[in-house]
Amino acid sequence: MRKKVVFYHAGCKVCVSAEQQLAVALDPAKFDVEVVNFADAPGRIDEAEKAGVVSVPAFVIGGTPFHINFGASMADLKGGA
Repeated sequence: MRKKVVFYHAGCKVCVSAEQQLAVALDPAKFDVEVVNFADAPGRIDEAEKAGVVSVPAFVIGGTPFHINFGASMADLKGGA
């Protein structure tokens, strides 16, 4: 059974690099990867926060958030500090 993975990012250089290097490296036989770019799907920011994402880029794997480097905080994405 494949594990659900959501990769959240904001389209910045750090995020795109993580998508190109890491998200595509996961074995598709083991992981069902969905990529969410907040530039295209700003309505999913709340979903990411509820999953425990505090900055992007970040993976949520099996319900657990994993933060990679630091591109932007969720507050920055929402326009606040």
